[in-house]
Amino acid sequence: MIEILGTEAEEQNPTPTDGMADDARSFAASELAALLPWPKPDAHKYLRGKLTIIGGAAAYPGAACLAAVASQRMGAGYTEVLCALESVPTVRAFRPSLVVRSWEGVDARSFAEIRPGKPVAFAVGSGLDASSEDSAAEAKRLVCRALKHAHAPVLVDGGGLSALATQKGRRLLRRRFLNGWATVITPHIGEAARLAEPLGIPAGDQKELARKLALAYGAIAVVKGADTYVSDGETTVCIGEGTPALAKAGTGDVLAGMLGALLAQGLDSLDAAVLAVTLHARAGRIAAERLTDIAVTAEDVVDALPAAIRATAEATRA
Repeated sequence: MIEILGTEAEEQNPTPTDGMADDARSFAASELAALLPWPKPDAHKYLRGKLTIIGGAAAYPGAACLAAVASQRMGAGYTEVLCALESVPTVRAFRPSLVVRSWEGVDARSFAEIRPGKPVAFAVGSGLDASSEDSAAEAKRLVCRALKHAHAPVLVDGGGLSALATQKGRRLLRRRFLNGWATVITPHIGEAARLAEPLGIPAGDQKELARKLALAYGAIAVVKGADTYVSDGETTVCIGEGTPALAKAGTGDVLAGMLGALLAQGLDSLDAAVLAVTLHARAGRIAAERLTDIAVTAEDVVDALPAAIRATAEATRA
């Protein structure tokens, strides 16, 4: 039986029940185009949103690099990376426009609240290492600090996801849900099944899996696959534009950076997830047209993102 996240406070914050799910829907071209975060003429870097990426363990600095550059391409005005001390030189050298520092000493003061004219968001998990007991404990610490102290949207991906299924992780998710702070989780199908297992959620139907994970964890669930399903527990959206070209290491980090950037720019979390997944798939297809499904890498997906944005913006003009 699923433990619905909001059950303890349903009178104050009711959550959808199993009988309220809509059939999976899709966004029209005009809806997607309207979500693109074009900057205002008087925009400055803080108005365009600050994204803080927490990731890039010593073994995986490249994941933080990919998420960071993708966030810049997706419009974030200011991208900061908090990574392992050993990874700092690599991430700094990768892109001079990034602000990079060690995650050592990360505390409550590291998580700024949203202020008028200075929207923020956090993306945790790209390149976090859970391969040993010590590194897994470090990943859990970073995820839980973000969930606790960020009174702003938080995306959890990759190596950060396992922390959500712990007692502390679920308690913090419940608190965020009741306070109205958006949380987005982006597991692939295998990771989604692992999140579902301790709660007794069946993993056979990807659409239902996304919906029930959203209900159980109080988050927008993005269950990635050939088709990707995005759900808030009430509305479930199917994005059926996937391509095998995206079946490469690092492409998930690109998506995390893109989605985090949209959250930092103030998009509704469900809308941000749908737009990010769609543009990610389209960038993969554009890259594959040039390079073939065999040859595309995560870096190529980032390079193709401007063309995917332009094509999405122009789709309603044809």
